[in-house]
Amino acid sequence: MKTAGPVLSVLLVILGIWYAATVFMNAPQVRDAARRGNVELTLGQTIAATMSEKRPMLAAPHQVAAELWKGIVSEKITSKRSLVYHALITLQATMTGFGLGVVIGVLLAVGIVYFRVIDLSVMPWAIISQTIPIVALAPMIVVLSNSLGLGDRLGVENRLVSKTLIAAYLSFFPVLVSMVKGLRSPDPMQLDLLRTYSASGAQEFLKLRLPSSLPFFFASLKVSIAAALVGAIVGELPTGAVEGLGARMLVASQFGQPLLMWASLFAATLLAGVLIVALGVVQRLADRMMGARA
Repeated sequence: MKTAGPVLSVLLVILGIWYAATVFMNAPQVRDAARRGNVELTLGQTIAATMSEKRPMLAAPHQVAAELWKGIVSEKITSKRSLVYHALITLQATMTGFGLGVVIGVLLAVGIVYFRVIDLSVMPWAIISQTIPIVALAPMIVVLSNSLGLGDRLGVENRLVSKTLIAAYLSFFPVLVSMVKGLRSPDPMQLDLLRTYSASGAQEFLKLRLPSSLPFFFASLKVSIAAALVGAIVGELPTGAVEGLGARMLVASQFGQPLLMWASLFAATLLAGVLIVALGVVQRLADRMMGARA
């Protein structure tokens, strides 16, 4: 309740700026249409017309909300016009790529912490890999995975493999960096204490390093899953996909349907929010299992 007021205040400010921008950006085409029809519009009529354009330069918030409601609630989930249907397609690639990225990130982090040669050789390349624009890299991944026939070998669609690889590429790095920090976070005195008890390397990892890394791990997961969702959406663009939120945005852009494009964008935002909330629930359950106070 303490944060509700500030959050609502910021939301109202954003809506106010959005509506003002809607009027500013849509007014020229409204005036042009009225001029072609030899119609004189008052200021009030112009403002009202900017809020109901079928193909606006900038959709008004209530228009986006109506299109979002139509795509989520009004349409059947099995319909290809349903945003829920397309969100589930994107979610499949997101979760597959996210899982793969987490595994890669954790394994590399363990190797970096325990083996200096991996730290010196792999970590710089992992950092450099994130400087490559994903928009430029995505088509290369698509072409490479198709030429190698990875989808046929794994018994899945090539498009899913491409989207999974792109999502994994974006999601592994936050996990890698955070896990390296977390695994190295135990105090030297704590490590010395375990050694005085003749603890093995596995016991040191399981009893000290791994529990110490969990806060870093779950913090990175929230960033990683959002990055995986972005990767899955971007991966749908160069593959010629017709299903998925990214495909809906592309189709809406090509066929001049800005309302659908905005609704798909907000559907992706809602999906990201749901995934982050779900990770928060998992984190609380893990904390309880580890004996943390609620």
